[in-house]
Amino acid sequence: MTQLFSPYTLRGMRSRNRVVISPMQQSAGVEGMATDWHLAHLARFAMGGAGIVFVESTAVEARGRNTHGDIGLWNDEQIAPLARIAVALRRDGAVPAIQLGHTGRKAGMQKWWNGHGPLNETDAARGESPWTVVGPSALPVGPGWPTPQVLDTTQVDDLVQAWAAAARRSREAGFEALEVHGAHGYLIHQFLSPVANQRSDRFGQHRWRFALDVAEAVRSEWPDDKPLFWRMSLADVVDGGMEFDDMVGLLLALKERGVDVVDCSSGGGISSYPTQGRSVSNNLLFRAEMAAQLRAATGLQVMGVGLVIDPQTAEDYLQAGQADLVALGREALYNPNWPVHAELALGVNHDYATWPLQYRMYLVRRAAAADALRKSNMTRSTA
Repeated sequence: MTQLFSPYTLRGMRSRNRVVISPMQQSAGVEGMATDWHLAHLARFAMGGAGIVFVESTAVEARGRNTHGDIGLWNDEQIAPLARIAVALRRDGAVPAIQLGHTGRKAGMQKWWNGHGPLNETDAARGESPWTVVGPSALPVGPGWPTPQVLDTTQVDDLVQAWAAAARRSREAGFEALEVHGAHGYLIHQFLSPVANQRSDRFGQHRWRFALDVAEAVRSEWPDDKPLFWRMSLADVVDGGMEFDDMVGLLLALKERGVDVVDCSSGGGISSYPTQGRSVSNNLLFRAEMAAQLRAATGLQVMGVGLVIDPQTAEDYLQAGQADLVALGREALYNPNWPVHAELALGVNHDYATWPLQYRMYLVRRAAAADALRKSNMTRSTA
């Protein structure tokens, strides 16, 4: 038995293995509604053997969307299409999970395939007009980016409650794990960093305040038997954000408020991509050593992510105590069957027992035919 394909239990959640599909931005329908695309996109990962499948970052309010294509949970009408996805993921053996976020001053961007810069007149002519972005201070991400409207103290408190309401809707939609997006230069990250937060109220005097309030509000609506994840940018240590010791202190405070897992994201610092600011390398591997140090210092579970491609590399992270879960993003897009293929690569499951029941007969016959063909070719080559 490999660690990667051993069951994983946390609070009342049980995953069949430790392979996680990261939240990956797609394109929503009208008013932030999930569509059939999202259902097909996510269900194939469950069918491919992943243990936990995350829906992409889901906006807690409309102006918190990164692009016009982001889905949301800022009203109750958005629950039903997401509930359909949760049912499908559970039916195919995966834990349905969702990430909640708000992009703050990085909102109002073009979709990836349209350039991924700030929305402009060309986008407006296409029906995707810019909107007013918000942030902790009137500091744009970089040259050419809109200056955010400063949130007053009451508006910040209202946003905390928006997170709580979105968590309640996530619960009603049937999700079993929830992640708060506190990374990649988005709103929570902006409040945490002196690069973006130069306030004088309680949210500036103590830059952790907003993050801690969000964690408390989300946990108040998120059941005790369901785990809470928190995404953090390890790029901060080289991107003008938080130092390592500050990360540890914040995570310990979040742990006290019910956070169970830190999602150790590789890139996406406070000023890096997709802006013109300093570029922080993702490398091909997530920052495994730092993740291990955070795990040891906080006692939190760790989810490692960052272009994990090789199954043995994923297994090695777990064996070395550098992660408790390993998340895939782009590799899963390339190969949605990565988990069941990884089982074979690691010497687990030779009889297709974890593939969908509807596939197994065909795959067993395929294997037998391929083996017979291989033997026939060997016989001819030695004749």
